[in-house]
Amino acid sequence: MNQPSSTLLGHPKGLFLLFGTEMWERFSYYGMRAILVLYLVSTVESGGFGWSNADALSLYGTFTMAVYLTPVLGGWIADNILGQRKSIIIGGLLMAAGHFTLGTPQEWLGDGAESAFYIGLTLLCCGNGLFKPNISTLVGDLYEEGDTRRDGAFTIFYMGINIGAFIAPLVIGYVGEKIDWQLGFVFAGVGMLISVAMQLAMAKRYLGDIGVNPSAHGMSTGTGVSAKDRPLTQVERDRVKVIVIMSVISIVFWVGYEQAGGLLNIYAKDFTDRDILGWEMPASWLQAVSALFVVAFAPIFAGLWTKLGDKQPSSPKKFAYSLLLVGVGFLFMVAATMEQGGDLNVKVSVLYLIITYLFLVFGELCISPIGLSLVSKIAPIKFLSLLMGVWFACSAIANKVAGLVGSMIGEGAEQINNAFSIFAGLAVSGFIAGGLVFFMADKLVEWMHGAEDRATVEHSELDQDPV
Repeated sequence: MNQPSSTLLGHPKGLFLLFGTEMWERFSYYGMRAILVLYLVSTVESGGFGWSNADALSLYGTFTMAVYLTPVLGGWIADNILGQRKSIIIGGLLMAAGHFTLGTPQEWLGDGAESAFYIGLTLLCCGNGLFKPNISTLVGDLYEEGDTRRDGAFTIFYMGINIGAFIAPLVIGYVGEKIDWQLGFVFAGVGMLISVAMQLAMAKRYLGDIGVNPSAHGMSTGTGVSAKDRPLTQVERDRVKVIVIMSVISIVFWVGYEQAGGLLNIYAKDFTDRDILGWEMPASWLQAVSALFVVAFAPIFAGLWTKLGDKQPSSPKKFAYSLLLVGVGFLFMVAATMEQGGDLNVKVSVLYLIITYLFLVFGELCISPIGLSLVSKIAPIKFLSLLMGVWFACSAIANKVAGLVGSMIGEGAEQINNAFSIFAGLAVSGFIAGGLVFFMADKLVEWMHGAEDRATVEHSELDQDPV
Protein backbone atom coordinates (compact mmCIF):
# COMPACT_ATOMS: atom_id res chain seq x y z
CA MET A 1 0.00 0.00 0.00
CA ASN A 2 1.37 3.37 -1.02
CA GLN A 3 1.06 6.08 1.61
CA PRO A 4 3.09 9.20 2.43
CA SER A 5 5.67 8.60 5.16
CA SER A 6 5.94 12.15 6.56
CA THR A 7 4.78 12.65 10.14
CA LEU A 8 3.51 15.41 12.41
CA LEU A 9 3.73 15.13 16.20
CA GLY A 10 4.81 11.53 15.77
CA HIS A 11 1.81 10.53 13.64
CA PRO A 12 1.23 10.34 9.86
CA LYS A 13 0.07 13.68 8.46
CA GLY A 14 -2.92 11.89 6.98
CA LEU A 15 -4.28 11.55 10.52
CA PHE A 16 -4.68 15.31 10.74
CA LEU A 17 -6.44 15.51 7.37
CA LEU A 18 -8.92 12.91 8.61
CA PHE A 19 -9.11 14.89 11.89
CA GLY A 20 -10.23 17.98 9.95
CA THR A 21 -12.59 16.08 7.66
CA GLU A 22 -14.35 14.51 10.62
CA MET A 23 -14.34 17.78 12.58
CA TRP A 24 -16.46 19.56 9.96
CA GLU A 25 -18.73 16.56 9.44
CA ARG A 26 -19.37 16.41 13.19
CA PHE A 27 -19.94 20.18 13.22
CA SER A 28 -22.77 19.59 10.78
CA TYR A 29 -24.22 16.56 12.58
CA TYR A 30 -24.00 17.79 16.17
CA GLY A 31 -25.26 21.21 15.19
CA MET A 32 -28.31 19.64 13.59
CA ARG A 33 -28.70 17.30 16.58
CA ALA A 34 -28.53 20.18 19.07
CA ILE A 35 -31.61 21.85 17.60
CA LEU A 36 -33.58 18.89 16.22
CA VAL A 37 -35.64 18.04 19.33
CA LEU A 38 -35.99 21.70 20.30
CA TYR A 39 -37.22 22.48 16.77
CA LEU A 40 -39.80 19.70 16.89
CA VAL A 41 -41.26 20.78 20.25
CA SER A 42 -41.20 24.48 19.37
CA THR A 43 -44.61 25.95 18.63
CA VAL A 44 -45.81 26.36 15.06
CA GLU A 45 -45.89 30.12 15.65
CA SER A 46 -42.18 29.96 16.50
CA GLY A 47 -41.39 28.07 13.31
CA GLY A 48 -41.40 24.56 14.80
CA PHE A 49 -43.75 21.59 14.51
CA GLY A 50 -45.36 21.82 17.96
CA TRP A 51 -44.80 18.15 18.84
CA SER A 52 -44.99 16.75 22.38
CA ASN A 53 -41.79 15.85 24.26
CA ALA A 54 -42.59 12.14 23.93
CA ASP A 55 -43.18 12.30 20.17
CA ALA A 56 -40.05 14.39 19.57
CA LEU A 57 -37.83 12.09 21.66
CA SER A 58 -39.27 9.01 19.97
CA LEU A 59 -38.51 10.45 16.52
CA TYR A 60 -35.06 11.47 17.74
CA GLY A 61 -34.38 7.90 18.84
CA THR A 62 -35.57 6.45 15.53
CA PHE A 63 -33.50 8.92 13.52
CA THR A 64 -30.29 8.42 15.49
CA MET A 65 -30.82 4.65 15.31
CA ALA A 66 -30.99 4.90 11.52
CA VAL A 67 -27.92 7.16 11.47
CA TYR A 68 -25.86 4.44 13.17
CA LEU A 69 -27.53 1.47 11.45
CA THR A 70 -26.83 2.48 7.86
CA PRO A 71 -23.02 2.16 8.30
CA VAL A 72 -23.46 -1.64 8.13
CA LEU A 73 -24.61 -1.35 4.51
CA GLY A 74 -22.26 1.56 3.83
CA GLY A 75 -19.33 -0.46 5.15
CA TRP A 76 -20.17 -3.41 2.89
CA ILE A 77 -20.48 -1.10 -0.14
CA ALA A 78 -17.06 0.42 0.59
CA ASP A 79 -15.42 -2.98 1.17
CA ASN A 80 -16.80 -4.52 -2.02
CA ILE A 81 -17.71 -1.79 -4.53
CA LEU A 82 -16.64 1.81 -3.98
CA GLY A 83 -13.67 1.81 -1.62
CA GLN A 84 -13.49 4.03 1.44
CA ARG A 85 -12.48 7.26 -0.28
CA LYS A 86 -15.32 7.41 -2.84
CA SER A 87 -17.81 6.37 -0.15
CA ILE A 88 -16.77 9.32 2.01
CA ILE A 89 -17.25 11.83 -0.80
CA ILE A 90 -20.64 10.48 -1.90
CA GLY A 91 -21.81 10.18 1.70
CA GLY A 92 -20.74 13.73 2.48
CA LEU A 93 -22.64 15.15 -0.47
CA LEU A 94 -25.78 13.24 0.52
CA MET A 95 -25.55 14.61 4.06
CA ALA A 96 -25.09 18.16 2.79
CA ALA A 97 -28.22 17.70 0.68
CA GLY A 98 -30.07 16.46 3.76
CA HIS A 99 -29.12 19.51 5.83
CA PHE A 100 -30.11 21.91 3.06
CA THR A 101 -33.44 20.10 2.67
CA LEU A 102 -34.11 20.57 6.40
CA GLY A 103 -33.08 24.19 5.95
CA THR A 104 -35.67 24.95 3.27
CA PRO A 105 -38.06 27.59 4.71
CA GLN A 106 -41.46 26.14 5.62
CA GLU A 107 -43.28 28.95 3.82
CA TRP A 108 -41.66 27.80 0.58
CA LEU A 109 -42.88 24.26 1.12
CA GLY A 110 -46.41 24.87 2.38
CA ASP A 111 -48.20 21.58 3.04
CA GLY A 112 -45.08 19.68 1.95
CA ALA A 113 -42.99 20.92 4.90
CA GLU A 114 -43.31 17.72 6.93
CA SER A 115 -42.58 15.51 3.89
CA ALA A 116 -39.47 17.57 3.13
CA PHE A 117 -38.41 17.17 6.76
CA TYR A 118 -38.50 13.38 6.48
CA ILE A 119 -36.70 13.45 3.12
CA GLY A 120 -33.94 15.51 4.74
CA LEU A 121 -33.55 13.03 7.58
CA THR A 122 -33.45 10.14 5.08
CA LEU A 123 -30.66 11.79 3.09
CA LEU A 124 -28.71 12.34 6.31
CA CYS A 125 -29.06 8.66 7.25
CA CYS A 126 -27.98 7.39 3.82
CA GLY A 127 -25.03 9.77 3.63
CA ASN A 128 -23.87 8.94 7.12
CA GLY A 129 -23.95 5.23 6.24
CA LEU A 130 -21.33 5.79 3.56
CA PHE A 131 -19.28 8.35 5.50
CA LYS A 132 -19.13 7.20 9.10
CA PRO A 133 -17.55 3.69 9.02
CA ASN A 134 -15.10 4.57 6.28
CA ILE A 135 -13.48 7.68 7.71
CA SER A 136 -12.74 5.68 10.87
CA THR A 137 -11.36 2.77 8.84
CA LEU A 138 -8.91 5.10 7.08
CA VAL A 139 -7.48 6.17 10.44
CA GLY A 140 -6.68 2.55 11.29
CA ASP A 141 -5.16 1.97 7.85
CA LEU A 142 -2.48 4.56 8.59
CA TYR A 143 -0.87 2.19 11.12
CA GLU A 144 0.65 -1.26 10.90
CA GLU A 145 -0.73 -4.04 13.08
CA GLY A 146 0.80 -3.91 16.57
CA ASP A 147 1.65 -0.19 16.36
CA THR A 148 1.12 1.07 19.92
CA ARG A 149 0.37 4.56 18.57
CA ARG A 150 -3.00 3.39 17.27
CA ASP A 151 -5.15 3.97 20.41
CA GLY A 152 -3.53 7.38 20.82
CA ALA A 153 -4.19 8.16 17.16
CA PHE A 154 -7.89 7.39 17.51
CA THR A 155 -8.02 9.57 20.62
CA ILE A 156 -6.45 12.45 18.64
CA PHE A 157 -8.94 11.77 15.84
CA TYR A 158 -11.66 11.88 18.47
CA MET A 159 -10.54 15.39 19.37
CA GLY A 160 -11.41 16.40 15.82
CA ILE A 161 -14.88 14.97 16.26
CA ASN A 162 -15.37 16.94 19.42
CA ILE A 163 -13.91 20.25 18.30
CA GLY A 164 -16.66 20.17 15.69
CA ALA A 165 -19.18 19.01 18.27
CA PHE A 166 -18.15 21.86 20.62
CA ILE A 167 -18.41 24.64 18.04
CA ALA A 168 -21.64 23.33 16.52
CA PRO A 169 -24.14 23.97 19.36
CA LEU A 170 -22.64 27.41 20.01
CA VAL A 171 -23.05 28.47 16.38
CA ILE A 172 -25.93 26.39 15.04
CA GLY A 173 -27.72 26.23 18.39
CA TYR A 174 -27.68 30.01 18.72
CA VAL A 175 -28.73 30.58 15.10
CA GLY A 176 -31.53 28.01 15.37
CA GLU A 177 -32.94 29.06 18.74
CA LYS A 178 -32.43 32.81 18.52
CA ILE A 179 -32.70 33.59 14.80
CA ASP A 180 -34.30 30.92 12.62
CA TRP A 181 -34.49 27.11 12.82
CA GLN A 182 -34.05 26.60 9.08
CA LEU A 183 -31.01 28.87 8.96
CA GLY A 184 -29.44 26.68 11.61
CA PHE A 185 -29.82 23.63 9.38
CA VAL A 186 -28.29 25.58 6.46
CA PHE A 187 -25.21 26.33 8.58
CA ALA A 188 -24.94 22.58 9.22
CA GLY A 189 -24.98 21.95 5.46
CA VAL A 190 -22.16 24.44 4.90
CA GLY A 191 -20.03 22.60 7.46
CA MET A 192 -20.58 19.35 5.59
CA LEU A 193 -19.48 20.90 2.30
CA ILE A 194 -16.24 22.10 3.92
CA SER A 195 -15.58 18.51 5.05
CA VAL A 196 -16.03 17.14 1.51
CA ALA A 197 -13.86 19.91 0.04
CA MET A 198 -10.97 19.00 2.37
CA GLN A 199 -11.06 15.39 1.19
CA LEU A 200 -11.21 16.34 -2.47
CA ALA A 201 -8.33 18.81 -2.16
CA MET A 202 -5.86 16.96 0.07
CA ALA A 203 -6.57 13.22 0.25
CA LYS A 204 -4.24 12.22 -2.60
CA ARG A 205 -1.33 14.12 -1.08
CA TYR A 206 -1.68 12.95 2.51
CA LEU A 207 -3.33 9.52 2.19
CA GLY A 208 -1.69 8.17 -0.96
CA ASP A 209 -3.71 5.21 -2.22
CA ILE A 210 -5.16 4.24 1.16
CA GLY A 211 -8.87 3.51 0.76
CA VAL A 212 -8.94 4.00 -3.01
CA ASN A 213 -9.71 0.36 -3.83
CA PRO A 214 -12.32 -1.83 -2.09
CA SER A 215 -10.48 -3.66 0.72
CA ALA A 216 -12.11 -7.03 -0.07
CA HIS A 217 -10.30 -7.01 -3.43
CA GLY A 218 -6.88 -6.70 -1.79
CA MET A 219 -4.44 -9.52 -1.22
CA SER A 220 -4.59 -11.50 2.00
CA THR A 221 -1.36 -11.38 4.00
CA GLY A 222 1.14 -14.04 2.94
CA THR A 223 -1.24 -16.02 0.70
CA GLY A 224 -1.32 -14.17 -2.62
CA VAL A 225 -5.07 -14.82 -2.62
CA SER A 226 -7.73 -12.12 -2.75
CA ALA A 227 -9.03 -11.41 0.75
CA LYS A 228 -12.55 -11.68 -0.65
CA ASP A 229 -11.95 -15.29 -1.75
CA ARG A 230 -10.10 -16.63 1.32
CA PRO A 231 -12.09 -18.19 4.19
CA LEU A 232 -11.51 -16.84 7.69
CA THR A 233 -8.92 -18.50 9.92
CA GLN A 234 -9.82 -19.60 13.43
CA VAL A 235 -7.90 -16.64 14.82
CA GLU A 236 -9.94 -14.27 12.66
CA ARG A 237 -13.16 -15.95 13.75
CA ASP A 238 -12.23 -15.43 17.40
CA ARG A 239 -11.42 -11.81 16.73
CA VAL A 240 -14.77 -11.27 15.00
CA LYS A 241 -16.43 -12.70 18.14
CA VAL A 242 -14.61 -10.10 20.24
CA ILE A 243 -15.77 -7.26 17.98
CA VAL A 244 -19.39 -8.42 18.10
CA ILE A 245 -19.37 -8.96 21.89
CA MET A 246 -17.73 -5.61 22.61
CA SER A 247 -20.09 -3.85 20.20
CA VAL A 248 -23.11 -5.34 21.97
CA ILE A 249 -21.70 -4.38 25.37
CA SER A 250 -21.26 -0.80 24.18
CA ILE A 251 -25.04 -0.49 23.86
CA VAL A 252 -25.35 -0.02 27.63
CA PHE A 253 -22.91 2.90 27.54
CA TRP A 254 -24.52 4.63 24.55
CA VAL A 255 -28.05 4.34 25.95
CA GLY A 256 -26.85 6.54 28.79
CA TYR A 257 -24.60 8.80 26.78
CA GLU A 258 -27.16 9.55 24.07
CA GLN A 259 -29.55 11.04 26.60
CA ALA A 260 -27.50 14.18 25.95
CA GLY A 261 -29.32 15.10 22.75
CA GLY A 262 -32.72 14.01 24.05
CA LEU A 263 -33.75 13.76 27.70
CA LEU A 264 -30.87 15.83 29.09
CA ASN A 265 -31.59 18.45 26.42
CA ILE A 266 -35.23 18.61 27.54
CA TYR A 267 -34.12 18.67 31.20
CA ALA A 268 -31.77 21.57 30.43
CA LYS A 269 -34.59 23.50 28.77
CA ASP A 270 -37.30 22.93 31.37
CA PHE A 271 -35.63 22.27 34.73
CA THR A 272 -32.20 23.93 34.73
CA ASP A 273 -31.38 27.45 35.83
CA ARG A 274 -29.62 28.92 32.78
CA ASP A 275 -29.79 32.54 33.87
CA ILE A 276 -26.48 34.41 33.55
CA LEU A 277 -26.71 37.99 34.86
CA GLY A 278 -30.24 38.31 33.55
CA TRP A 279 -29.53 36.64 30.20
CA GLU A 280 -30.87 33.13 29.58
CA MET A 281 -28.33 30.87 27.92
CA PRO A 282 -29.78 28.75 25.05
CA ALA A 283 -30.42 25.20 26.24
CA SER A 284 -28.63 23.84 23.17
CA TRP A 285 -25.37 25.44 24.34
CA LEU A 286 -25.07 22.78 27.03
CA GLN A 287 -24.62 20.30 24.17
CA ALA A 288 -21.17 21.87 23.74
CA VAL A 289 -20.03 20.95 27.26
CA SER A 290 -19.26 17.31 26.48
CA ALA A 291 -17.30 18.23 23.39
CA LEU A 292 -15.29 20.83 25.33
CA PHE A 293 -14.39 18.22 27.91
CA VAL A 294 -13.31 15.78 25.19
CA VAL A 295 -11.06 18.39 23.59
CA ALA A 296 -9.58 19.20 27.01
CA PHE A 297 -9.05 15.64 28.21
CA ALA A 298 -8.44 13.66 25.00
CA PRO A 299 -4.75 14.71 24.85
CA ILE A 300 -4.37 13.57 28.46
CA PHE A 301 -5.91 10.18 27.73
CA ALA A 302 -3.93 9.82 24.48
CA GLY A 303 -0.72 10.68 26.32
CA LEU A 304 -1.59 8.25 29.09
CA TRP A 305 -2.13 5.32 26.70
CA THR A 306 1.10 6.19 24.86
CA LYS A 307 3.11 6.52 28.07
CA LEU A 308 1.81 3.23 29.46
CA GLY A 309 2.52 1.47 26.17
CA ASP A 310 2.31 -2.30 26.66
CA LYS A 311 1.31 -1.74 30.31
CA GLN A 312 -1.94 0.07 29.51
CA PRO A 313 -5.23 -1.68 30.39
CA SER A 314 -6.59 -4.04 27.76
CA SER A 315 -9.39 -2.76 25.53
CA PRO A 316 -12.02 -4.82 27.42
CA LYS A 317 -10.95 -3.29 30.74
CA LYS A 318 -11.12 0.19 29.25
CA PHE A 319 -14.68 -0.65 28.23
CA ALA A 320 -15.45 -1.70 31.80
CA TYR A 321 -14.15 1.62 33.14
CA SER A 322 -16.41 3.48 30.69
CA LEU A 323 -19.51 1.69 31.96
CA LEU A 324 -18.67 2.37 35.60
CA LEU A 325 -18.08 6.05 34.80
CA VAL A 326 -21.47 6.44 33.10
CA GLY A 327 -23.02 4.96 36.24
CA VAL A 328 -21.26 7.55 38.41
CA GLY A 329 -22.32 10.36 36.07
CA PHE A 330 -26.02 9.64 36.35
CA LEU A 331 -25.85 9.61 40.14
CA PHE A 332 -25.52 13.40 39.87
CA MET A 333 -28.73 13.59 37.84
CA VAL A 334 -30.41 11.45 40.51
CA ALA A 335 -29.27 14.06 43.04
CA ALA A 336 -30.65 16.86 40.83
CA THR A 337 -34.12 15.34 40.70
CA MET A 338 -34.04 14.71 44.46
CA GLU A 339 -33.31 18.40 45.01
CA GLN A 340 -36.43 19.27 43.00
CA GLY A 341 -38.56 17.16 45.32
CA GLY A 342 -41.18 16.57 42.62
CA ASP A 343 -41.79 20.32 42.14
CA LEU A 344 -41.89 21.28 38.46
CA ASN A 345 -41.25 24.91 39.35
CA VAL A 346 -37.86 24.21 40.98
CA LYS A 347 -34.91 24.71 38.64
CA VAL A 348 -31.61 23.14 39.63
CA SER A 349 -28.06 24.37 39.17
CA VAL A 350 -26.52 23.83 35.76
CA LEU A 351 -23.56 22.24 37.58
CA TYR A 352 -25.49 18.97 37.89
CA LEU A 353 -25.57 18.63 34.12
CA ILE A 354 -21.98 19.78 33.70
CA ILE A 355 -20.62 17.24 36.21
CA THR A 356 -22.73 14.49 34.64
CA TYR A 357 -21.30 15.36 31.23
CA LEU A 358 -17.77 15.28 32.68
CA PHE A 359 -18.13 11.66 33.84
CA LEU A 360 -19.85 10.67 30.60
CA VAL A 361 -16.90 12.10 28.68
CA PHE A 362 -14.37 10.21 30.82
CA GLY A 363 -16.34 7.09 29.96
CA GLU A 364 -16.53 8.10 26.29
CA LEU A 365 -12.75 8.41 26.08
CA CYS A 366 -12.44 4.87 27.43
CA ILE A 367 -14.85 3.35 24.93
CA SER A 368 -15.43 5.27 21.71
CA PRO A 369 -11.91 5.84 20.33
CA ILE A 370 -10.84 2.53 21.87
CA GLY A 371 -13.70 0.72 20.13
CA LEU A 372 -12.81 2.27 16.77
CA SER A 373 -9.18 1.29 17.31
CA LEU A 374 -10.16 -2.24 18.36
CA VAL A 375 -12.17 -2.86 15.19
CA SER A 376 -9.44 -1.44 12.95
CA LYS A 377 -6.74 -3.60 14.55
CA ILE A 378 -8.45 -7.02 14.67
CA ALA A 379 -11.12 -7.05 11.95
CA PRO A 380 -10.35 -9.37 8.97
CA ILE A 381 -9.45 -7.21 5.98
CA LYS A 382 -12.37 -8.31 3.82
CA PHE A 383 -14.86 -7.34 6.53
CA LEU A 384 -13.05 -4.25 7.83
CA SER A 385 -15.61 -1.54 7.00
CA LEU A 386 -18.50 -3.98 7.47
CA LEU A 387 -17.43 -4.72 11.05
CA MET A 388 -16.89 -1.01 11.64
CA GLY A 389 -20.51 -0.76 10.53
CA VAL A 390 -21.48 -3.42 13.10
CA TRP A 391 -19.86 -1.27 15.79
CA PHE A 392 -22.01 1.66 14.70
CA ALA A 393 -25.08 -0.57 14.31
CA CYS A 394 -24.96 -1.33 18.02
CA SER A 395 -24.84 2.41 18.59
CA ALA A 396 -27.97 2.52 16.41
CA ILE A 397 -29.77 0.12 18.73
CA ALA A 398 -28.58 2.17 21.70
CA ASN A 399 -29.85 5.41 20.18
CA LYS A 400 -33.32 3.97 19.61
CA VAL A 401 -33.43 2.57 23.14
CA ALA A 402 -32.15 5.90 24.46
CA GLY A 403 -35.02 7.69 22.72
CA LEU A 404 -37.56 5.27 24.16
CA VAL A 405 -36.07 5.58 27.64
CA GLY A 406 -35.98 9.38 27.42
CA SER A 407 -39.59 9.56 26.21
CA MET A 408 -40.68 7.93 29.49
CA ILE A 409 -40.32 11.32 31.14
CA GLY A 410 -43.84 12.03 29.89
CA GLU A 411 -45.65 15.31 30.43
CA GLY A 412 -46.99 17.26 33.39
CA ALA A 413 -46.65 16.65 37.11
CA GLU A 414 -44.98 13.24 36.94
CA GLN A 415 -41.95 14.42 34.95
CA ILE A 416 -39.62 14.82 37.94
CA ASN A 417 -40.42 11.41 39.45
CA ASN A 418 -40.08 9.80 36.03
CA ALA A 419 -36.74 11.49 35.47
CA PHE A 420 -35.51 10.21 38.85
CA SER A 421 -36.41 6.64 37.88
CA ILE A 422 -34.74 6.94 34.47
CA PHE A 423 -31.51 8.40 35.84
CA ALA A 424 -31.34 5.82 38.65
CA GLY A 425 -31.91 2.98 36.16
CA LEU A 426 -29.12 4.25 33.91
CA ALA A 427 -26.71 4.47 36.84
CA VAL A 428 -27.44 0.93 38.02
CA SER A 429 -27.17 -0.45 34.48
CA GLY A 430 -23.72 1.08 34.11
CA PHE A 431 -22.45 -0.45 37.34
CA ILE A 432 -23.80 -3.93 36.54
CA ALA A 433 -22.51 -3.94 32.96
CA GLY A 434 -19.09 -2.65 34.05
CA GLY A 435 -18.71 -5.46 36.57
CA LEU A 436 -19.71 -8.02 33.93
CA VAL A 437 -17.09 -6.79 31.48
CA PHE A 438 -14.35 -6.97 34.12
CA PHE A 439 -15.35 -10.60 34.67
CA MET A 440 -15.15 -11.35 30.91
CA ALA A 441 -12.02 -9.31 30.15
CA ASP A 442 -9.38 -12.06 30.31
CA LYS A 443 -11.32 -14.37 27.98
CA LEU A 444 -11.87 -11.57 25.47
CA VAL A 445 -8.14 -10.75 25.49
CA GLU A 446 -7.40 -14.43 24.87
CA TRP A 447 -9.67 -14.40 21.79
CA MET A 448 -7.82 -11.36 20.46
CA HIS A 449 -4.75 -13.61 20.01
CA GLY A 450 -2.13 -11.05 20.95
CA ALA A 451 -3.48 -8.23 18.77
CA GLU A 452 -2.48 -5.70 21.44
CA ASP A 453 0.93 -7.29 22.02
CA ARG A 454 3.63 -6.09 19.62
CA ALA A 455 5.81 -9.13 20.28
CA THR A 456 2.99 -11.50 19.51
CA VAL A 457 2.01 -9.64 16.36
CA GLU A 458 5.47 -10.27 14.92
CA HIS A 459 4.59 -13.98 14.93
CA SER A 460 0.95 -13.55 13.94
CA GLU A 461 -1.22 -16.58 13.46
CA LEU A 462 -3.28 -14.91 10.75
CA ASP A 463 -1.56 -16.87 8.02
CA GLN A 464 -2.44 -20.28 9.39
CA ASP A 465 -4.60 -22.54 7.25
CA PRO A 466 -8.19 -21.30 7.01
CA VAL A 467 -10.97 -23.27 8.62
